[in-house]
Amino acid sequence: MLSPKKTKFRKQFKGRIHGSAKGNYTLNYGSFGLKALEPERVTSRQIEAARKAITRYLKRAGRMWIRIFPDVPVSKKPAEVRMGKGKGSIEFWACRVKPGRIMFEVDGVELNDARKAMTLAAAKLPIKCKFVVRNI
Repeated sequence: MLSPKKTKFRKQFKGRIHGSAKGNYTLNYGSFGLKALEPERVTSRQIEAARKAITRYLKRAGRMWIRIFPDVPVSKKPAEVRMGKGKGSIEFWACRVKPGRIMFEVDGVELNDARKAMTLAAAKLPIKCKFVVRNI
């Protein structure tokens, strides 16, 4: 699963996901893509599950790009622990995704195959997504 090799700080504030994507809202590599329609944190496990769904359906044909990376550490305290005593340990890594962000791109496959693969990948993600095609 994806996670950063090294970070400047071990733990981060939760923060909020405001507004729409400032960049990465157009297809840059492939002809087909999966675009986020809601703001949400996507975990590295969800990204990996979506990646597997795409590669398995396309039988490793064509080329795929993952345009998001989980760089936000999410900490949790154990169950039934009293308040205080500092922040919990890091449980998983996540990526803050804003509406309009392209998350996955595919090229070198048919339109129907790409659409079905992206639909399967969207089912693995916690947000509503839209299948996008490059204007030719």
